Amino acid sequence: MKILTVVGARPQFVKAATVSRAIRHFNSLGNGLMNEQIIHTGQHYDSKMSDVFFEEMDIPKPDFRLDCGNLNHGAMTGRMLEGLEAIIKEEKPNFVLVYGDTNSTLAGALAASKLRVPVAHVEAGLRSFNMKMPEEVNRILTDRISSCLFCPTQTAVKNLEKEGFPFPAIDKNAQEVTWVGDVMLDATLFYAEKAKRSHSLEQWGLEEKKYALCTIHRAENTDDPGRIRSIFTALAQLNEELPIILPLHPRTRKVLSQTGNAGLVKDFKVVEPLSYLETQRLEMSAKVILTDSGGMQKEAFFHKVPCITLREETEWIETLDFGANLLVGADEFRILKSFQKLGTVSFESDVYGNGRAAEKILKSLHES
Repeated sequence: MKILTVVGARPQFVKAATVSRAIRHFNSLGNGLMNEQIIHTGQHYDSKMSDVFFEEMDIPKPDFRLDCGNLNHGAMTGRMLEGLEAIIKEEKPNFVLVYGDTNSTLAGALAASKLRVPVAHVEAGLRSFNMKMPEEVNRILTDRISSCLFCPTQTAVKNLEKEGFPFPAIDKNAQEVTWVGDVMLDATLFYAEKAKRSHSLEQWGLEEKKYALCTIHRAENTDDPGRIRSIFTALAQLNEELPIILPLHPRTRKVLSQTGNAGLVKDFKVVEPLSYLETQRLEMSAKVILTDSGGMQKEAFFHKVPCITLREETEWIETLDFGANLLVGADEFRILKSFQKLGTVSFESDVYGNGRAAEKILKSLHES
């Protein structure tokens, strides 16, 4: 069986690491041979957002690289489609495997479906119910043209059922919707001990459970001058009580400078984007995490750290149900008040599976 894996953005590298490792383990057992080839679209293209993940997570080097970064949505997706189509035609895979909800995800699914190659979508069924988000459009379209839909939660399965899934797939067989759990939990469990050996706390002068970790990168925040100022005005006040470390996304750095708000973070511990292991080390030792990242909301839950989400909605509603996550948007008052609402939270749950999602994905593909 030949699988073409399409990745391009930072969260996809983490997810792909778990499945690629499971493929190598599967092959070592002698049950058959899965030949995985990795295509890197270049959506995240610099070493701090890409190469370091392949190195420290032991992901096989990409077999193909496309230069599709630093472009607008239409141009990026179009260029990816052109490059992916040529590779799929040449390699003739049994499946094209895509992750999440980025432009790389949609381009991989479109290119494969038009060539009648079955698409396997990892992290299917997620919904924010906000069609203004490019990610929401990407995930809905990808689900519709996928043959194998691997859901991280039962909520995701129910979302698909409400939309009428499964439909006839491109190979005329019914789509297969399967709850497998979250591959990011696989990664968190597997790399936890290695992450603990990171010297991130010492490097940045931080003490266990005596700092807040913050990340901001979503366009809904960075592209709105009012939202970005409101968020960082609140964070600047919180920083007076609890030191904030801020791995600063290139887009956010640019916007803060252009809008004259760079001074709001002058007293933060501002650092460059961090590697996966460095991020995990800071997450597990933080008192609280403030973020607009989808993946970091879950990782906070996995590490049993309260999270404050700087968005109006979340795909990970389970974290809200347990009180582990608070939605505050960009409102300065709500952000400040959220610290008073953080109480005792129960993190004991298997809603994201048992850390064997990658194994279940391969079993399903092997039996297809």
